[in-house]
Amino acid sequence: MKTCLGIELGSTRIKAVTIDGNFHPVSTGDYTWASRYENGVWTYPLEEVWTGLKAALAKVEHREDIAAMGVSAMMHGYLAFDKDWNLLTPFRTWQNTITGQAAAALTELFGFNIPQRWSIAHLYQAILNKEDHVPQIAHLTTLAGYIHHALTGVNAVGIGEASGMFPIDSAALDYDAGMLARFDALAEVQDLPWRLKDLLPKVLVAGQEAGRLTEDGSRLLDGLLSPGVPFAPAEGDVGTGMTATNAVAPRTGNVSAGTSIFSMVVLERPLQRVYEEIDLVTTPTGAPAAMVHCNNCTNDTNAWVGVLGETARLFGAEPAVDELYQTLYKKSLEGDLDCGGVLVCNYLAGEGVTHIDAGRPLVVRTPETRFTLANFFRAQLYATLSTLKIGMDILAEEQVAIDSLTGHGGLFKTPQVGQSYLAAACNAPVTCMETAGEGGPYGMALLCAYLLYKEAGERLEDFLSGKVFAGVSGSTIRPDPACVEGFNTYIQRYKALLEVEKTAVEKL
Repeated sequence: MKTCLGIELGSTRIKAVTIDGNFHPVSTGDYTWASRYENGVWTYPLEEVWTGLKAALAKVEHREDIAAMGVSAMMHGYLAFDKDWNLLTPFRTWQNTITGQAAAALTELFGFNIPQRWSIAHLYQAILNKEDHVPQIAHLTTLAGYIHHALTGVNAVGIGEASGMFPIDSAALDYDAGMLARFDALAEVQDLPWRLKDLLPKVLVAGQEAGRLTEDGSRLLDGLLSPGVPFAPAEGDVGTGMTATNAVAPRTGNVSAGTSIFSMVVLERPLQRVYEEIDLVTTPTGAPAAMVHCNNCTNDTNAWVGVLGETARLFGAEPAVDELYQTLYKKSLEGDLDCGGVLVCNYLAGEGVTHIDAGRPLVVRTPETRFTLANFFRAQLYATLSTLKIGMDILAEEQVAIDSLTGHGGLFKTPQVGQSYLAAACNAPVTCMETAGEGGPYGMALLCAYLLYKEAGERLEDFLSGKVFAGVSGSTIRPDPACVEGFNTYIQRYKALLEVEKTAVEKL
């Protein structure tokens, strides 16, 4: 039995998923890790990348059957290497909000929104900071690009991943040549011993072979995989999320919700103006898509679940983790539609959408608030979606058409709860499929299957709709008008709460 292996390095887990010829998951393995805040920077040690990859792969069954594989990871960030691929400065992840000066300057220069977490913003900020390592840079890549190169010797990434490094020309299926020239013409850049295009990985699109596992790559994995396995292009969690939810065609969208949360909507036409809150990236085939990316989603909720679980254990109860989550999620459905006045700001990190550079989680209520467990936990879950809603409301004002949204990731593992709240937040029907909890690694495995099984000229969207998702069962929840009204009431209070959050960041 041939299988396809998708690997994804997410914020909290490194996960491997294999799928069979019918595109069904057959084996999984994972490893838990966490970012560290060191010297003012959110980072992961690259040594743990390999520890985690091997631990996840060791749990995958029948590895000898893998016929294609691919690597996905958290997008954006900054990994700078010298000519011998020695790391020049610790990995700077997407969580960092330390590039405001560079992002603003590049947005003005390009007439195109450059978010703080994009690789080019990190590079330009390092230039503006006159960091010593900048002249030595020979390779600039992402986490997925780094792993892909280490395993295959090929310095390339998928076009969706590349679109989180530097703006893409969707017609040319490459980095925007005019913007590259404008960057190289900057006064601070002209005297550097490199040109930007020479630093960036090559751009590939879905369906292209992106190298094969080398003997050196196999040794990095302690021989868990044999040399010669073909690779699909490395993609970011955006592209794999779109693929996993069959949301790569125009007027479709998806929401990936875990430690961070982001929505993707494939566009029919360009937006009328530049918005700092909206990223313009691409699908794995290079089609333009609007992205609302929020740094904070379930981290604060996870912390509260931990505290409530600890409380239960004081009384002799030993609920399993999944049972604890499902029980609390379902309890939230009993809460008032506007959470009874309970307000939660879930920011552990800063948020570009709301222009806040750091996080201080808050629970706020007034004396008349109905402070119940159901309202508290409903507010927790509303908070996971609130910043996303602020960005999605901009797309609604732009009259961007959305026929369907598909939810995937941990927020949707408990049936109907997160799904119904997302439908209310976006006032759009939301579908969750059986694979909703699999997320990115499943999407990466599907991109590997597209590499193996596509017919001549077959588009990715047709492959997914006609072969992968035809007949796949799922549930769709349409927005309930009363819930939409309740969420809108909550979001107005939430926007006022953000002023309190800014003060908390300043004072605490």
